[in-house]
Amino acid sequence: MTHSGRHFLQIPGPSNVPDTVLRAISMPTIDHRGPEFQELFSHVLTGMADIFDTANQVVIYPATGTGAWEAALVNTLNPGDEILCFETGHFSSLWKAQAERWGLRPTVIPGDWRTGADPQKIQAALEQDTGHRFKAVLVVHNETSTGVTSRIPQIRQAIDAAGHPALLMVDTISSLGSVDYHHDEWGVDVTVSGSQKGLMLPPGMSFNAVSQKALDAHAKSTLPKSVWDWTEMLASGKNGQTPYTPNTNLLYGLKEALRILHEEGLENVFARHERFAKATRAAVNAWGLEVLCTNEAEHSPVLTAVVMPEGHDADQLRALILEKFNMSLGAGLSKLKGKVFRIGHLGDLSDLTLAGTLAGVQMGLQLAGVPIKSGGVEAALEVLKDS
Repeated sequence: MTHSGRHFLQIPGPSNVPDTVLRAISMPTIDHRGPEFQELFSHVLTGMADIFDTANQVVIYPATGTGAWEAALVNTLNPGDEILCFETGHFSSLWKAQAERWGLRPTVIPGDWRTGADPQKIQAALEQDTGHRFKAVLVVHNETSTGVTSRIPQIRQAIDAAGHPALLMVDTISSLGSVDYHHDEWGVDVTVSGSQKGLMLPPGMSFNAVSQKALDAHAKSTLPKSVWDWTEMLASGKNGQTPYTPNTNLLYGLKEALRILHEEGLENVFARHERFAKATRAAVNAWGLEVLCTNEAEHSPVLTAVVMPEGHDADQLRALILEKFNMSLGAGLSKLKGKVFRIGHLGDLSDLTLAGTLAGVQMGLQLAGVPIKSGGVEAALEVLKDS
């Protein structure tokens, strides 16, 4: 079917790319060993340190977030090391599986996929580890598969209360640039992120923010590394260079995305995402449907996962909405397949875009014969109008 108007990309990433970022990416490619690139790369390194809120140099990889996951592991750990992971959803499980492929030995604290990583359970596991066999704790900040945001400061406090020396590694792939985050202040050792969510870029760039404790572990790490090696990346970065060919045009886009974020002001960006999430939940509640996240303190500002009533398939609803209204919604992943759909409300988004999104969802639910109450869009508009 041919549709007029613009496609509504309302998945929780990759997110919509602003037109000015697209234009920046289309700039002519330059010599990545020349002074113009050196200025560009130094600029975005400084800008990304501001976004992570860290005083240390950030590592930028020409890779997706999965590469930055791997970089966090291989730069700090040794073969056979034990790590502690908290199961919050699909992506925490994938990071754990990647660690296993590197010969690391994860212990997983089970979760219900409706709440975040539990600081008390992490503290209890670490207090039992009197021999300090766990070398790292892995947590996903914003679990994209469930719409749940874990409480990283409380997890740091739990590790400290247990008196445990494990590194704290946090995945912010779907939260950085959209959700309040402080790498240094929160005592995170390695923060992992990617370009295609809150940073409003296409996929293909990822990041590590590192603490001094992580750098000390890196000096002793014996897991194989070449492309991901922090030593070369940090040494080159100090001179505005990279040890291998960078994705230059995405860096132009990153420079523009950073300008947009700072022009709005990060605090305003975070508040806007909180408003969008509150309005979306108001719509879901007014429809009489259920939000997957059950902890009020852990609702994600960047997406809302909606539970389908028994006997109704979320993927069939998504297909209908795509066909009728030219809008893409996020699928339920792994054990949530067909049971939930996910509404992305992150990045380059306005009040009117969100209102249109929720109108499309409401019309789709009605066309699909899902038993809902009317008034969801109106409930969302009341939140947007009053906040």
